[in-house]
Amino acid sequence: MFAELNSILNWSPDKFEKGQCILLSESKTDGSFLIHHFLSFFLKAQCKVCFLGLVQSFSHYSTVAQKLGINLLQAREKGQLVFFEGLCNSLDMLLPESDASDAEPQPLGFLRWPSTDLRNLFDFVNSSLSQSENDMSRWASPVLIIDDLSVLLSLEVSPTAVLDFVHYCRMAVCSKQQGNMVTMVHNEDDLGDEDCDLVFHALTHQSSLILQVHGLNTGYCRDVHGQIQLRWKDKFQLKRDHTHVFQYKVHDKGVSFFAPGTSSAVL
Repeated sequence: MFAELNSILNWSPDKFEKGQCILLSESKTDGSFLIHHFLSFFLKAQCKVCFLGLVQSFSHYSTVAQKLGINLLQAREKGQLVFFEGLCNSLDMLLPESDASDAEPQPLGFLRWPSTDLRNLFDFVNSSLSQSENDMSRWASPVLIIDDLSVLLSLEVSPTAVLDFVHYCRMAVCSKQQGNMVTMVHNEDDLGDEDCDLVFHALTHQSSLILQVHGLNTGYCRDVHGQIQLRWKDKFQLKRDHTHVFQYKVHDKGVSFFAPGTSSAVL
């Protein structure tokens, strides 16, 4: 996890907001460092984490996590981390010679049976994060992390089905169990992807914390890699959104944040 980002959010592994729906978005740059931050943060906070890895393999996330001081293999073996590897599962669904049982519900069953919705994927999440008495004594609140929802849209899942899936996950994780949910969505307004735009804008109304990463309009810069906007929303909509904008630079083991137009770290 990145200490500077924790300081900006006023979070620590011992003290953080619960029952939150956190939306991450990236535009014209790679915002995956946010996914790695929240994954390492919640594992360090001793939360039970269900991670839907739809973009990269487990080994990729594991390699990055090691640089941040987290052992994903160990977390998975002791039951703290449930990792769903979408790349392998989708291959099992698409290959005719796959051993995937037609009778057994599959999280990505919609790839083989187009009429199927995302109910099986929700059932996987729900069963993964349903805490037994033993789990409740071992782990803190449950967390769902999705990297990323745009992949489901690219697989021809309708925006309505994606939003329904997010809604049921939010009710099960954030409302019922007072856990947290982190989702990544692409937000390329100028590309005319109406489905991604629809899902992104719908989720902004459901999320209490939004982190949007943008590439620089001027292009590549050695000292500044992009800009990030953090927006806190009042869940009761009684107050205006609270927004901060920073520029950032990604290092091998961390991220530095700067006030726009400066070269000095804000912290």
